Amino acid sequence: MFLKNYVFVPIWRVWFYILIALTIIILFPFLLISISKKEWYPKFFVVARVWATLILFGMGFVPKIKKEEEPDITKSYMFVANHSSMTDIMLMLYAVKNPFVFVGKKELAKIPLFGFFYKRTCILVDRNNAKSRKEVFDAAQQRIQSGLSICIFPEGGVPEDETVLLDTFKDGAFRLTIDHQIPIVPMTFHDNKKRFSYTFFSGGPGLMRVKSHRIVYTINQLKDDKRSIKEVVRNKILSELKNPTF
Repeated sequence: MFLKNYVFVPIWRVWFYILIALTIIILFPFLLISISKKEWYPKFFVVARVWATLILFGMGFVPKIKKEEEPDITKSYMFVANHSSMTDIMLMLYAVKNPFVFVGKKELAKIPLFGFFYKRTCILVDRNNAKSRKEVFDAAQQRIQSGLSICIFPEGGVPEDETVLLDTFKDGAFRLTIDHQIPIVPMTFHDNKKRFSYTFFSGGPGLMRVKSHRIVYTINQLKDDKRSIKEVVRNKILSELKNPTF
């Protein structure tokens, strides 16, 4: 057990960061070309999915996806999921075929290599800045009007206390869905915290289950309905975390 936790696991975790850098370097020409024009974003998304697949399987993770309803590839959605690991980004890219844009923390743009593409393809938000939040809504509207979907982790970050099963949800994702009248696809990531949490001496290869729930439609919903929609979505994810269906 000592060898596993304090020798093999640290080496395996360091390999994660090496793998991220290596795959970005290998795919760099394709990534760079695909971000050269805004209308080429769907091409970038395809390359990003390849990158995510290489990371997941290169780490020994085995994704298993169960869908209650298949999103229409020609329509825009809001994809939301619980957030507990850096691997959530890769698993979301792997699990979703609809080209989407992440809304995420601007701090991630500082990560070498990864940050170069992150800040050019994602919608960055400074949650302490009201102007930044307004810019997020404007940027999201442009993406949705161009036929893309949006992805937000509504907890707003990974809870520092790893005993928290699911943190409270922030309003942003649900305000956007009502403003733009797009459906929500709730998703539950069962195993990411177990496989690759922020505790350094923990984790390991294995199964990564994803449950994609029935779509929550927001057509004709008003801003006053934001709270109830948020609770419906959160309860779907929380119920699945407590009582896995596969």
